[in-house]
Amino acid sequence: MTTPRLLPARGPLRLLALAQFGNSVGDGAYYVTSALYFTHVVGLSPARIGAGLTVAWAVGSVVGVPLGRLADRRGPRGTAVLLALATGAAVASFLVVRGFVPFVLSALVYATAQSGLSAARQALLAGLVAHEERTGALAHLQATLNAGLAVGAALGGVALHQGDRAAYLAVFALDAAAFVGCAAVLRRLPAVAPAPAVPGDRLAVLRDRPYVVLTLLNTVLLLRMPLLSLGIPLWLTERTQAPAWLVSALFVLNTLGVMAFQVRTTRSVSGLPTAVRALRRSGVLMLVTCAVFALSALDAGPWVAAAVLVAGSLVLLAAEMLQSAGSWQVGFDLAPAGRIGEYQGFFGTGVTVARTLGPLVLTALLVEWGTPGWLVLGGAILVASYAMGPVARWAERAGGAGAPCSAPAPATA
Repeated sequence: MTTPRLLPARGPLRLLALAQFGNSVGDGAYYVTSALYFTHVVGLSPARIGAGLTVAWAVGSVVGVPLGRLADRRGPRGTAVLLALATGAAVASFLVVRGFVPFVLSALVYATAQSGLSAARQALLAGLVAHEERTGALAHLQATLNAGLAVGAALGGVALHQGDRAAYLAVFALDAAAFVGCAAVLRRLPAVAPAPAVPGDRLAVLRDRPYVVLTLLNTVLLLRMPLLSLGIPLWLTERTQAPAWLVSALFVLNTLGVMAFQVRTTRSVSGLPTAVRALRRSGVLMLVTCAVFALSALDAGPWVAAAVLVAGSLVLLAAEMLQSAGSWQVGFDLAPAGRIGEYQGFFGTGVTVARTLGPLVLTALLVEWGTPGWLVLGGAILVASYAMGPVARWAERAGGAGAPCSAPAPATA
């Protein structure tokens, strides 16, 4: 794999990728150390950590929509810079909080700023990249994201090996600094002219029924996200004979696979028809994935179970990349010009909902139901993937949001 396939050409997209890489390095370190930091250093119980983060992300996902609208109206570059700085400040505050209430307040700022930053960056990308190139651009950013997460997770692993308070504090300081660096890189991008306000259009996305249904369906498809972090580890340790270290190997396999092949996979998606086909293929592959993972529980020895799990993870990788490419195209194409931030803020709530409710759903299906649970999960994703096509056509017929939008012209920096 050559560098150009992973790194965008010089210009705004490369700067966006560098910003993405910077904050994903910090996030990767945060993800692997935060649970132990909040228990061992802050002194919170796992139940309180879970409750606080659930409340924070629930609020953050809702506030992300008006923050996306703010990016449309005030300009996405300035909004993204401020939200990146706010995220860094929230992470830095974790260094000093030592109680439940301060922890929840910091988590609220963190989740809200993260949600808004995601929407603002999508609006910024839409303003700097031509309509027909956006899905490919997002593929580059996804590959960069995975590279950053891998580097950050390795750094977090060093902190876990050290296991002391200083190591954890260093990780959180790194994450805060990464968001400051992200803001500095975003500031170097050309400014995008704000979209003019339209009377009576406040939070119009909530009245766009086809887009709301698309977001709900996409949330079902995103139940694949907690599989690697929760569903498969629980299944592997509770229901199979495979060695526990395979959990880490499967995560690395997925991360490297997305880095290597997401851009190539996305080249087949160039409009709504190809996006719908990609989503249908993804749904079929997810059903196959679930069936293969279910077979890993057969009493055939640890290495057979491990081989089956690796095979299922490879099919999952293909399904994930197709689903990402298809949903990116649908989410952008059906958002009207001048409301990209608002619509992407709403579409992005699917990620938060999947990450919040996904653990509960996967625990019930996989741990309690076992093999039938895998088939229920795969069937639900298959149905949702096939439903995306008719709903996308409904959105097109509805007009306005259904029409592909052209990118706003960059303003003078």
